[in-house]
Order: sequence, then C-alpha cells, then structure tokens
Amino acid sequence: MIITGKKFSKPEMSRVINGDVVLDAPEEKPEKVRLDVLMSEIYKSYNRSTLQRFIEYGFVTVDGQLFKKPNSKVERGVKIDLKIPTVMKNADLVPEKIYEDDKVVVYNKPSGLLSMAKGEYCPENTLEQYGLLVHRLDRDTSGVVIMAKDEETQKFLKKQFQARTAHKVYEAVVVGRPKLDEARIDLPLARNMRRPTTFLVDPKGKESETFYKVLKSNGEYSLVELRPTTGRTHQLRVHMKYLGCPILGDAVYGKKRDRLYLHAKSLEITLPGGKRQVFEAPVPEEFERVFREP
Repeated sequence: MIITGKKFSKPEMSRVINGDVVLDAPEEKPEKVRLDVLMSEIYKSYNRSTLQRFIEYGFVTVDGQLFKKPNSKVERGVKIDLKIPTVMKNADLVPEKIYEDDKVVVYNKPSGLLSMAKGEYCPENTLEQYGLLVHRLDRDTSGVVIMAKDEETQKFLKKQFQARTAHKVYEAVVVGRPKLDEARIDLPLARNMRRPTTFLVDPKGKESETFYKVLKSNGEYSLVELRPTTGRTHQLRVHMKYLGCPILGDAVYGKKRDRLYLHAKSLEITLPGGKRQVFEAPVPEEFERVFREP
C-alpha cells in the first residue's frame, strides 16, 4: 500500500507548513497609557494630583499638541513638554499692611486673595507668602488678618483662636432684612455630604454661634454686624443663609456678584509680651455703594 501526501492547492502555504518559509509576526501596536500616569514616571518630583492639575491648567503638550485631560491615552515614547508659567495669577492682589513689629504683621486682605496654597503647586499669589498663617479668611472675604514671623509666635496666637479669646467683628451686606434687628444664632454646622465643599445646619453638627445686629437697611439689602464666637468654615455665610438673608455676592449659598460682601472689620488679640490690641480695616466703599444704587 502506498500512502501519498496531500496535495495543497496553494504551494506557498505548503512551504510555510513544511517550514521552508516563515511568516512575518504581526506588528505590535505601541502601548497606550494615561497621560498623568506617564508623566508621573517622567516628572517624579511632583505627585500625580499636581501633574493632573498641570494638565488641566494647559501647561502640557504632547508632540506639540495641547492636552487638557489627565486621562487622555498616549503612546509611550511621545514627546511631553511641561511649561509652568513664571508669572503668578492675581499678582496684583497685595495685602495692605496695617501693623508690624518684630513678632507679628497685620494685613488688610483684599477680596479674591487666597489665604493658603491648595496642593503642591498653586498658580497664584497667596497670603501665606507674607508670613506664617494664624487664621484664615475665605478667598472672597476681605479684612483684618494677623500673621506670625516665627513658629513660637504662631503657636501663641493660634492658642487664642482655639481658646476663643481672640475676638473678631465682621460687617456684611445681606439680601433682605432679618426678622429681628439683633439676635444670637446658635445653629450647629456640618459638612454637606451631597456637596462636600459646602456646609449646612445640622443638629448633629459642631457647635456654631454668631451674634448679629442690623446696622441699617433699605428693605432690599441690610448692613449687618456679625460677631462669631466659634470659627467654623463658612459659619457666617451658612448662618445668614439659614435666616433667609444670604450674604450678597455669595456664589455658593446665594447668587454671584462682583464680590462677596463680607469684611473682617476688626480683630482683638493679645500680642507676644502681653499687650492687648485691636486692629481695624475700614469697610470697603462698595458696601456703602450698594445702598445708593437705583
């Protein structure tokens, strides 16, 4: 019996099967990874969250093309350029000096100036460039802020805020008029878990106390004096919102305007050495201008 091999209709295939010809292996596609992940391998001096912000700010190009999404997929081997601007935003926002000695410096902070940098990199001017922070004001709040020149003084001043022996007085323009011309607000505050960057009145929250007094009103707006005895985040803003009179220009708890009409008018505190002193910053002219508007 004679056994014969199968004949192939395609000679070239038989040569491959017999090992005479080796087919080219399929070309491998370059690996693609997230842009922020690839940058974290290249720019190791920055953490990943900072690099994500750089991308979102528009500081990063890939092969000459601008990328603004950290999760963009790019191929390894591409040319990545990171160019961080040397000119800071809000460079023209400079705090006005009210008082200075060898231990402390007191400023009138302008509205719009951050108290402290957010994250590893901050693309704008901040208050902490002028000294050691003792307490903070919201970005859009203006007024008196005291800073220390050394860590020992910083601790000494901070203890007074923690012990509530440092007294602050604010003035604010609110929408409408409170039902009572003068009252004590005792409403605990907690973080709003639906909007974690905001706060709300919550029976299970932290103790929060504010005394207010209406200084003048035209019915549409009221100028009020606010004396907080606690220092919860957004305390004055949330308390006035709860009363149905949000602070004018509050983009978070009310409606946005040219600025937040909240001003830290005075601060009473004991300086190193034992001298008790009150520092004041005049209320901005725009607070009065509101009442002259037609």
